[in-house]
Amino acid sequence: MELEDIKKEVLEISIKMSKMGLAAGTWGNISARVDKHYMIITPSGMGYDILKPEDMVLANIHDLSYVGKLKPSVEFPLHAEIYKVRPEINAVMHTHSVNASSIAAARKDIPPLLDDMVQIVGGSIRITEYALPGSEQMVKNAVKKLENRNAIILASHGPVCLGRNLNEALITSQIVEKAAKVFIDTQAFGGPVCLTNEDVNHMRKFYLEKYGQK
Repeated sequence: MELEDIKKEVLEISIKMSKMGLAAGTWGNISARVDKHYMIITPSGMGYDILKPEDMVLANIHDLSYVGKLKPSVEFPLHAEIYKVRPEINAVMHTHSVNASSIAAARKDIPPLLDDMVQIVGGSIRITEYALPGSEQMVKNAVKKLENRNAIILASHGPVCLGRNLNEALITSQIVEKAAKVFIDTQAFGGPVCLTNEDVNHMRKFYLEKYGQK
């Protein structure tokens, strides 16, 4: 894709994220890989309703430099590190959805409780240890918990969701929010009955190799 097309797609997905209630105000951020060296990421502290494609920031994954007057999101180093260690990932979305934020505040892992969740995430949704937003420690904590997963929840903060493309990252964010609500709701019945490791591995393999029009 051309650079301008990637900027437009990042903006379109950002607006969808906001309208779905996955982020409030100016919080949350989205990026898309351009190539091995660059990404396009949303700017810091700007409302999604006023953004234009040209406001999306071209940033270097390796030296954290960027082009233009607008600063990239404060979570830019996290996006960059994910792209460096996960070559199959081409989109990263950080949201502040309500139910997932409740889990972030409780600092609880979401166990493997739904088929769609384990298919797209890869198993349980892990919670990180707390670190200040944008800090080097937060990046380390997040990347560690993302091993073999396409989503985590940052403690007292919110979800980080990955995808092979922007649409998959958005769907991952929706599934994480759904799983968080189901996990909370099932506490009224004594907690969820979890899938076995065998079932989790089977469903993940099915999603990667056979799901959809493959």
